[in-house]
Formats: sequence, C-alpha cells, structure tokens
Amino acid sequence: METSNPPGRAGLVAAIIGSVFVADQVTKLIAVDRLVAVYLPHSVVGDVLRFTLVYNPGAAFGLHLGPYSRWIFTALTIGALVLLYKLYRETERGDLVRVIAIALVSGGAFGNLLDRLRLPRGVVDFIDVGIGTSRWPTFNVADMAVSCGAILLAVVLWREDTRREAGDQNRETDQTTEGKDEAAGEGTGSAGAQPLIASGREGTSGAAATDTPLHS
Repeated sequence: METSNPPGRAGLVAAIIGSVFVADQVTKLIAVDRLVAVYLPHSVVGDVLRFTLVYNPGAAFGLHLGPYSRWIFTALTIGALVLLYKLYRETERGDLVRVIAIALVSGGAFGNLLDRLRLPRGVVDFIDVGIGTSRWPTFNVADMAVSCGAILLAVVLWREDTRREAGDQNRETDQTTEGKDEAAGEGTGSAGAQPLIASGREGTSGAAATDTPLHS
C-alpha cells in the first residue's frame, strides 16, 4: 500500500481545511454582529430557513453533556483530529474522495474547536431550518462540513471493507481450489502407480516359474 504524501495532495487538504475554516469563522462573526439578540429568529426563506443566534456549549446540532460539555467536547475534538490525521497518513495515493472527506471533517472540527477555546458561552450556531415548531437543531457552516465529510468518509470506509472482504473470499476460494487440484493430482499418481506395481509382481512370478527345474 502506497501511503506517501505528495505535495499536490497536501495542498488540496490545506485548501479545503482553510476554506471551511475561514467560511465558518467569517459567517459566525457576521451572525454575532448582525443578529445580536440570542434566540431571536430572522426569516430568510419564509419559515423554512431562518437565522437565529445561539451559543452552544455542547457538540454539533445542540448535543449537550452537562456543565462540562465545553471541555469534554474539546478533548473529543482533539482526539478526533489526531485520528483523522492518522487516516490521512494511511490513505493510498490517488484516493481523492477519502482525502476530501477527511479534509471536510477536519476543517469543520477546527472551526468549532476555536469557538470552544475562545468563547466561554460556546460555539456560535445560527442556521435555523424547519417548519413551524418542528425545527432541526441550530447549526453552522462547520457542522455542515463535518456532517458531509463524515457521511462521505463512512461510505469510503464501507466500500474499502467490502472490497477487502471480497478479496479475502477470493483468496480463500483460490486456496481451496488449489488444494483440491493437488489432492486430485496425488490421487491420479497413486492410481497410475498401482498397475505398474501389479505388472512388476506378475513379471516376478513368471520368472520364478520359469527358473523352477522339472523333476522326472
């Protein structure tokens, strides 16, 4: 498996992470500056899409684990980034989809991580989607990047597992076939040797009969 890190791939990853991070931070700054009041919805596309400023001390889409959510999710994010870097280093050359997926998740993770470190109130969320009172938890650009990248990465890893299992099954089938061929070859050799042995025995018996003197 080739896992080298060519400059072109590293540049692509840096560009995606940087784009996601900048877009996330810029939109958050605009939301804080323009929306001002927390939990006050501003209609964008009727009632379906609204901008509502929310500070989330938990994880993506409002997930919360109590008063220590900020630091718990900070530690989890750092751990996830380490794992993503390992996956990136193990990615085969030419596997562009996997690289893009890792970069999307990493860019979003960095965006929300910065919020957790600099804002005691939590991560800035402002995208509010839903119909009437049935609404999706408020999110941001980083959350979208993480979600899209995570889904894409899950598909990539699932396909890799499927190909690996298919390869293992093919190898087992080949080994089984080779074993049967070898056994058949050995059986054929044994069957061929038996007539020769029998023939040798007959020849020996005939010679013995010829050498026996006749008594008058």
